[in-house]
Amino acid sequence: MLNYTTYLHPHATQWVTFVHGAGGSSSIWHKQLREFKKHFHVLLLDLRGHGNSKPNLKDAFNDRYTFDSITDDIMEVIDYEKIRKSHFVGISLGTILIRNLAEKYPDRVESMVMGGAIMKLDFRSQVLMRLGVICKSIVPYIWLYKFFAFVIMPNRNHRESRSLFVREAKKLYQKEFIRWFKLTSEINPLLRFFRAADIKIPTLYVMGGEDYLFLPTIQKVVQKHQMSSLVTIQYCGHVVNVEQPQLFNGLVINYLKNI
Repeated sequence: MLNYTTYLHPHATQWVTFVHGAGGSSSIWHKQLREFKKHFHVLLLDLRGHGNSKPNLKDAFNDRYTFDSITDDIMEVIDYEKIRKSHFVGISLGTILIRNLAEKYPDRVESMVMGGAIMKLDFRSQVLMRLGVICKSIVPYIWLYKFFAFVIMPNRNHRESRSLFVREAKKLYQKEFIRWFKLTSEINPLLRFFRAADIKIPTLYVMGGEDYLFLPTIQKVVQKHQMSSLVTIQYCGHVVNVEQPQLFNGLVINYLKNI
């Protein structure tokens, strides 16, 4: 089972589950924890191979991870803790996992908050992925990760986010990074389906105005999906919860309390 921590509120009735992105860990939510604990039960977890979660033993002899298998890791924790329904807050690739979970288990999802959401890989992103596929076995993964982090978060004010994700990524092993990187082969058809299907679960997208790779697609998705809304934080990059934590916390807590 994944490594996880729960924080119980003496009077709250609602849960918030935080899902980090690839190369991160539950520690990326440290600027959220204090405020969210004041209003909700909180569940923080480390995805397999990240933080203090070991790779799933069922996959010990299988180099291939899938979005479904990683989603089921999350649901295993939810079920073990007997959480009937939860709000889910994700960042970057964590938003793909949350949307996949909502497709598979819609009755377990109260709402979705998607920070730095990924709904399409544009031409630049696809070139990066192909470059990574070519180099993943011959170049130290941390070099690739630093390069990707710089492309996604290029500005000076994104430095803290870059440093945090690179620091967390250093805890991964090369083999584990390659397993996660192979997930990119699933991404395009999955995201195409997500863009086309209106899941009709309350969804808040929180995007940085400087999230150049991913913001344009989210703007189009919100126009098509009935229960989706978008807040764009200006002068902010991909990892909105790290760069603008006070604004992020206020927006998200207000949204969740008024659903």
